[in-house]
Amino acid sequence: MELTLLGTGAPLGLPRPDCPCAVCALSRGPRVRAATALLIDGALLLDLTPGAALAAARSGHSLVGVRQVLLTHPHDGPAVEVPAGLPTAGRVPDGRELTLISGHRVRAVPMDSPGTGYEVTSADGERLLYLPPGGAVAGLPENHQVPYDMVVADVTGRPDGLARLRGTGAIGPATEVIAVHLDHDVPTGAELDRRLAAAGARAVPDGTTLYVGEYHEVPDVPRRTLVTGGARSGKSVEAERRLESFPEVLYVATGGTREGDPEWAERVGLHRERRPGSWRTAETCDLVPLLAEEGPALLVDCLSLWLTDAMDRVDAWDDARWAAGGQRALRKRTAELVAAVRATRRTVVAVTNEVGSGVVPGTAAGRRFRDELGRLNAAFADECEEVVLVVAGQGLVLRG
Repeated sequence: MELTLLGTGAPLGLPRPDCPCAVCALSRGPRVRAATALLIDGALLLDLTPGAALAAARSGHSLVGVRQVLLTHPHDGPAVEVPAGLPTAGRVPDGRELTLISGHRVRAVPMDSPGTGYEVTSADGERLLYLPPGGAVAGLPENHQVPYDMVVADVTGRPDGLARLRGTGAIGPATEVIAVHLDHDVPTGAELDRRLAAAGARAVPDGTTLYVGEYHEVPDVPRRTLVTGGARSGKSVEAERRLESFPEVLYVATGGTREGDPEWAERVGLHRERRPGSWRTAETCDLVPLLAEEGPALLVDCLSLWLTDAMDRVDAWDDARWAAGGQRALRKRTAELVAAVRATRRTVVAVTNEVGSGVVPGTAAGRRFRDELGRLNAAFADECEEVVLVVAGQGLVLRG
C-alpha cells in the first residue's frame, strides 16, 4: 500500500498565517507543512485540504484516479475548492466499513473527541490507522490481535493516545508511527526529531511517499536515560515527556512527604497534575528492588533526594562518623544502585541535579554532598544509553 503525505501540518498549516512565534519563524523551506492529507494508492484521499491537487503534483502524483474522499474532522477554515473530477467528500459513520472499487476496505474508528479515525486495509492485507488532529481512539478492543503496520497520528498533541494504542496491542514493536498534524506548539528541526524518537515515532517532509508494510527501522527508544540540569531548568518536564507515550509508568518520588509544609505540598500537587492519570506513584528511596523487578517503565525523580536519604542513613553529615565508616557505607550503597541500573530490564528515566559550575559550598557537609552527587551522576550516566542536559527548558543530548 503506497501512502503519500500531501501535508503533515496542523489544520492551519505551519507556519501559521501571521503568527510571530519562534517556531513559525523557523518553519521555512523543507520545514513548511501544509494541513495533513493522505493519498493512498492514488485511489483514496483522506482529508481534503487547500492546494491538495498542487501538493499531489509536486510529489509526482495526481488526484485523477481518486475514487473516494473521506474527512476525519470538521473543517473550520476557509472554503476548500474541490478539484474538478474529484468525488464529493464525506465521512463514514463510526463502526461502519466501506469497500472501495480499488479493493481497499475502510473502517471508521470512533474517537474520544470530535472527528473520525480510519483503519485502511489494502487488498494485500497491509493495515494503516489514520487519526485526526487532537484525537485518540476510543473504540479499539483490549488485546488487539494484530498490530497495525503503520499508524499516522497526532503524536505531539495526543501522546496519551499513542500510549492507549500500545496498551491494547494496536502498536507493536514493528509498527511504524508517523507524526502528523504538527503545529507550532512543539519545536521544529532536530528537537522535534528527538522528541518523536523518544516516543518511537518520526516525522517526514510534505510530499513523502511511504509503503505500508515495508520494513523500516523503527526509532530506538533508549531503555535507560539520565536527565540532568539545574534547579527549575525543566528537567522533570523533559523526563515526563519521554514516557508520556508509554501505556504504563511507575513514578518513583524519592522526596517522600513533608508534613506541615504547604509549599512542598503545592510542588507535589503540580507534579501530579502534569502526569497522565494512568501513571502510578511510589514514594520510596528503595530503588534497587524496583530495578530488579519486571514491570512498567520507571521514572525516578530524583537522584539528588535519593542521595540525601542515603547520606542521612549513614550519618554522612557528621565529619567524625563520615571518616569512621560513613563514607565506606555510602559508597557501597551507591555502587549497589549503579549495579542495579546496569542489570535492570526495565525502561528507566532518572532525574538528577547538575552540580558544581564553579560554586564552592561554604561547609564541609555541603562540599561532601556536592562531591558525592557528582560521583553518583557520573556513575549512573555510564550505565545509560542516553544522557540529556536541560538548560532553560532545552534538552541537550550529551550521549545517545
